[in-house]
Amino acid sequence: MVEAEGTALLLDAGPGTFARLQEWGDPAELDAVVLTHEHPDHWTDLESLATWAGYGPGRPWFRQEGHPLVVYAPPGVRQWSHYASAPWVAWHELAPSMVLRIGSLETRFVATDHGPPTLALALVHQEATLAYSADTGPGWSVDELGTGIGTFLCEATYTTAQEGSLQHLSGRQAGTMARAAGVGRLIITHRWPTVSAEAVRAEAETAFGAPVDQAHPGDVFTW
Repeated sequence: MVEAEGTALLLDAGPGTFARLQEWGDPAELDAVVLTHEHPDHWTDLESLATWAGYGPGRPWFRQEGHPLVVYAPPGVRQWSHYASAPWVAWHELAPSMVLRIGSLETRFVATDHGPPTLALALVHQEATLAYSADTGPGWSVDELGTGIGTFLCEATYTTAQEGSLQHLSGRQAGTMARAAGVGRLIITHRWPTVSAEAVRAEAETAFGAPVDQAHPGDVFTW
């Protein structure tokens, strides 16, 4: 969840996201959902949110009041959704190099180094910039989103020992990339369940040359 001056944006919606969203507040307060690619761990709880919006407590707002659930996604996501044609879900297709205004946020997108079409993004609010890598291999760098990135939420799936086994980043690769791009703060996420969170964080921190946060459920960061 990203919030800035009255704008609330749900960024990816993997399994369990809808439950966490209800702990945050009323899902009807969402301005939009942005999905980065079609892999199930990044979007499938959109189905729970869309069910809530069309048939559950959210129906009066999203269905009867004419305010659709706004979803931005690259090609390949919508076709998998049960709600691909639901009138209360407004789908918008994303493309690399696209720039959008979502509420108070300027949003820039670029393609990453991943299997299906996958988009990283930068969210800009006044002087603050938050970048999110989505999923990527080492063939992409956050500097493609521009300079002056204050906070970078980056995937770090495994450690150096697993580099090249999947199209993802190690903690070392995430830290090295962020340091080269001049990022102010690095937060890592997307850790493989059997990989030590501390091992990935320590590896990223050594490469970054400054403290690194390993994201955990319920964490809140100011950007």
